Amino acid sequence: MSASPSVSVPGSAPRVGVWLIGARGSVATTVVAGCAALTADLHTPTGMVTETPLFAGSGLPPLASLVFGGHDTTDCPLPKRAEALAAGGVLPHGLPAAVTAELATADREIRPGGPLPGDTRTPDELISAFTADLQDFVRRRGLTRAVVVNVASTEPAPTGTAPPPSSLYAAAALRAGCPYVNFTPSTGLDHPALASLTESAGVPWAGRDGKTGQTLLRSVLGPMFAQRALTVRAWSGTNLLGGGDGAALADPAAAAAKNAGKERVVTDTLGTAPEGETHIDDVPALGDWKTAWDHIAFDGFLGTRMVLQTTWQGCDSALAAPLVLDLARLLARAHEAGLTGPLPELAFYFKDPAGEAPSALGEQYAALAGFAERLRTGGRDHAGPEDGPPAAGRGPGRTPQSGPRRPGGPGPRPVREPGPRGEAR
Repeated sequence: MSASPSVSVPGSAPRVGVWLIGARGSVATTVVAGCAALTADLHTPTGMVTETPLFAGSGLPPLASLVFGGHDTTDCPLPKRAEALAAGGVLPHGLPAAVTAELATADREIRPGGPLPGDTRTPDELISAFTADLQDFVRRRGLTRAVVVNVASTEPAPTGTAPPPSSLYAAAALRAGCPYVNFTPSTGLDHPALASLTESAGVPWAGRDGKTGQTLLRSVLGPMFAQRALTVRAWSGTNLLGGGDGAALADPAAAAAKNAGKERVVTDTLGTAPEGETHIDDVPALGDWKTAWDHIAFDGFLGTRMVLQTTWQGCDSALAAPLVLDLARLLARAHEAGLTGPLPELAFYFKDPAGEAPSALGEQYAALAGFAERLRTGGRDHAGPEDGPPAAGRGPGRTPQSGPRRPGGPGPRPVREPGPRGEAR
């Protein structure tokens, strides 16, 4: 593994890189514009858990210290993308003009992703190129470290042994010595070909598929039914959404990867799999806005049949962006504190957490609070390794570098050529 260089600029505060996969998509644009707006005190940090008293004194990097870059296969400049989002009501009116310099600076740090149509590079060559881009970013910008966050559109689950593009980017992150976050349902680190790399990388990483809307609500409602001893007979859901994610999820294979996480949360919180399915419909007219509807049929006392219906209407990018900023700061601080391997304490943010983690949102928040305290003590377990049990979520015998819960296959497989895909989300 080639560790990324650690460089500091004399007379300046340490700076931390945030390298976004899908860097010109809606989520990434909202992240960059939002961070600039918060740094300039144009808006308050609504939705950012790391800006609440829970993380006071935890040593997280300031928002003003974050430097953005990334990979993408599209070429629409961030300022223009931000204007389109403002026209659609995703960003506040006038914000793109107020932060156009910050958007342009981040756009200059975006490098071509891949593989593009006609790209003849092998997977190993692509990984090497992505790794070199990361290392160059850290070196040129004088960064202490960089966190890689995948916010690209959902890709179909791989059907063969070849790692998909998301796994190539994940491998590059680890080779460059960068902490990694997969905010999408795509495979990322969870591919057998990356098994040996995850075991030896020596950096922290978080889970898969950010929990922003419908699944966030499900992680609250599921425990409610279980704790009140109410029998859920069926749980069905429908999602209507547009934008880049809606277009990507029009592919049945990509939708299946997305729905697996949504349905797994229900099964995990209830302890059983009720009848019913989750469906995703692409409605381009909705743009970046989505509506999620759930129909829950359950039995009460003496078998009385009842129904709960919920409707969640939200803006996907505005829901995701504060969580991406949270996770970038948390992974950077964990890396600084010397933590390595999966961080199940961050399950609060994911449909599919890394490592062994609770499924109920309340329990996940408690684990996150414990993680905040752990960071306050410099990464050392609060009780101390010689004074008490292992850190929360690791389980007996689990070491910091023991690797992720997945993949389930034996050792690494040969790396072969993947197919092309887009990245904007």
